[in-house]
Amino acid sequence: MANGAKGVNRRSGEPSDESPDESPDESPEMPESPGTAGGVEPAAPVESAGYAPAPGLAAGLEADRALLGRTSTAERVADILRDRIAEGFFPPGTRLSEDSVGGALGVSRNTLREAFRLLTHERLLVHELNRGVFVRVVTVDDLNDIYRVRRLVECAAVRGLGEPPYEVRAVEAAVLAGERAARDRAWQDLSTANIRFHQAIVSLAGSPRADELMRAVLAELRLVFHVMADPRRFHAPYLVRNRQILEVLQGGDAVEAERLLASYLDDSQGQLADAYGRKMSRR
Repeated sequence: MANGAKGVNRRSGEPSDESPDESPDESPEMPESPGTAGGVEPAAPVESAGYAPAPGLAAGLEADRALLGRTSTAERVADILRDRIAEGFFPPGTRLSEDSVGGALGVSRNTLREAFRLLTHERLLVHELNRGVFVRVVTVDDLNDIYRVRRLVECAAVRGLGEPPYEVRAVEAAVLAGERAARDRAWQDLSTANIRFHQAIVSLAGSPRADELMRAVLAELRLVFHVMADPRRFHAPYLVRNRQILEVLQGGDAVEAERLLASYLDDSQGQLADAYGRKMSRR
């Protein structure tokens, strides 16, 4: 090891200011290998390249092993609750009881609290001191910001499609689900199908990060849908527009599809903002 390089404390696994020569436990310095420049060893050895982990590192990771199960379970619980919020199962202002939700899902209190924390970070839940956790009630400013993000992501997904033909089976499935829900007069299902339509639009970009972003944004949007006194009157006209966008995409015209989508989002935002503003003024 080159002069001036720091050693590693074997008991803690932390870097030490001692030089290797001052530590009686260190092995003799190895000769410089042909692959090292100036005798300096790689700063971050990679085990797959034949280097051993730093002393204490494995023990530290073993201590973290217990966190993996709890964290992954908490993320799965958060996924379930996020989907339920997006489906309208938990309206805004609903208190989520730790005992009820945790008992229904069969998870520990700590796991559930971690899931609540994740969804609070996503602005879907809010924790009120001495009262508990509630599904968040969004504001008009929130609504406007949600649509700002939707334009940035959804329109860009369509704009970047490239040359046709486009893989729109998921978009078509959402359109068909919405039309079926309308025939069955299942208005909550119609709302859910509309959410799925926009998720499918974003999925055309082939970006897992964009998909993840839109799942949270559209779940938050569902909190706004509850202000519409008549969901049928709000959602049904957009079924026609969903199918129109689908057919334009099937025809390979991404430019026209983006234009239709931008107009769609403008109209939707206007309707919701008007309804939301009236409801908030009555409070």
